[in-house]
Amino acid sequence: MLNMNFSLALTINTNHMKWEPSPIKGVWRKKLARENFESGHATSVVKYEAGARFSQHDHPGGEEILVLKGIFSDHTGDYPAGSYLRNPLGFKHSPFSQEGCEIFVKLHQIKPEDKAQVRIDMTATDWVQGQGNLKVMPLHSFQGEHVALVKWPAGEVFLPHKHFGGEEVFVLSGTFKDEHGDYPAGTWIRSPHQSQHHPFVTEDTIIWVKTGHLPLY
Repeated sequence: MLNMNFSLALTINTNHMKWEPSPIKGVWRKKLARENFESGHATSVVKYEAGARFSQHDHPGGEEILVLKGIFSDHTGDYPAGSYLRNPLGFKHSPFSQEGCEIFVKLHQIKPEDKAQVRIDMTATDWVQGQGNLKVMPLHSFQGEHVALVKWPAGEVFLPHKHFGGEEVFVLSGTFKDEHGDYPAGTWIRSPHQSQHHPFVTEDTIIWVKTGHLPLY
């Protein structure tokens, strides 16, 4: 229905998109990829107005969330900006936001065997040393899929490399770059299996990155 050909590279600057109303009053979204109108695989940026709330619902294909602004809440707790959440298949909740929030959310993209429920405050989690001068914050791994934050210091250049199982990036701060273009904060990038690039930055930059999860076309 929308951006479901995983053999194509996609780059979307969500700052240039308009908010669209969802079926829930006070909840708006920017649709990045969508299998069906209101079900199946979906990747979006979602905005809750203050006091907006969903009725209880489940996630038959799981749910993955990055809280970008404000505080996102459900019966398991309150999650401020900088929180990473992962809910397995069948998880039920009634999410809401008292003060309003923005989240990056992926639906129906978790493997049935992956039963982990993840709650990470990324603002209070230690970085570990990555390649070169990169700092990495591992968030989740399962059967070849890896999710992490990566902190790039200004001037860092990474080796050219291929993405087995593809790569997905959401730029959280700074500007991520490669030979194909510049990607400011708020940009979503999806690169297919065996795609290749030579990334670098000229300013301090933080990205959320997910690898090894896309179809092997």
